[in-house]
Amino acid sequence: MTKSQFISTSAITFATMLAFGSPAQAAKQGAVELAQCDSSHGTIAVVEGDTQGWSKFGLGSPRELVTAIVRQSGCFAIHNAASATPADFLVNVIAGDKEEVDQGIQAAKGLATDAFVRSGAAGQILGRVPGAGALMGMFGGLGGKKKVVAAGIRVVSPINGQTIIAGTGEVKKSTLSFAGGTPWVAGANTAGYAESKNGKMLTEAFIIAYNSVVSQAGALSAVQTTAPAPQASPTYTVAIDTNLYASADKNAEMVRALRAETELTPTGSKAGLFVEVSDNYGTKGWVSVEDLR
Repeated sequence: MTKSQFISTSAITFATMLAFGSPAQAAKQGAVELAQCDSSHGTIAVVEGDTQGWSKFGLGSPRELVTAIVRQSGCFAIHNAASATPADFLVNVIAGDKEEVDQGIQAAKGLATDAFVRSGAAGQILGRVPGAGALMGMFGGLGGKKKVVAAGIRVVSPINGQTIIAGTGEVKKSTLSFAGGTPWVAGANTAGYAESKNGKMLTEAFIIAYNSVVSQAGALSAVQTTAPAPQASPTYTVAIDTNLYASADKNAEMVRALRAETELTPTGSKAGLFVEVSDNYGTKGWVSVEDLR
């Protein structure tokens, strides 16, 4: 299955969830399975969000767990911190009871839905699911009043900090088997989540939330993932031997002599026929534009 086929299938899954209920309700259909992809949607760095409800369950950070889930799925690549290249996206993880996660994810709901619509996938796919278009507003709504273990995942742009897509998962009783040597099971063991009832439930909640994020990954293709390349700073070249002055006046104190062909970088300050510049050593001063080219 190609990446485009997976995105289409995932988006249909997302639309189906919108039409027929929340991720938690969908999970009741059977044991949860981790979404798989043939190719990556980009690199991510996993970070902890403000709602760190795992601590009240006696659990540590879920970063190792979520990282293992991501690696096994193949839908994203984990960013190498030693790389000079920044991550394409930040993945912000939160957890707690249903109400806490709902509140933590609420601000992202409108942005995520808007990104899904802008991606062009919504118009093509939601029409295939009867009633789905009218139910777009259900995204992120989990319903119910009972306390449950819940998790939320937000994919955030590192450029502007805005949430692009988000997913939530809630679990009342885990359906997962922690037997075997899969990467996510190893991640759960490393994070200490496989040793308690709450840890197992929260592991499943994170998988459900992650599957929801993957189902919307088509929206990421329309998002700029790297900051625009900085424009080269303009420079001046000294045309004739002259001087760098402490102020915009040829009678001012001389900072240093400037030989022809010396390159100077303007600071942006101007005064009459003078501009403020700095040399390659960071020395600042003023020079007449008549002496520059």
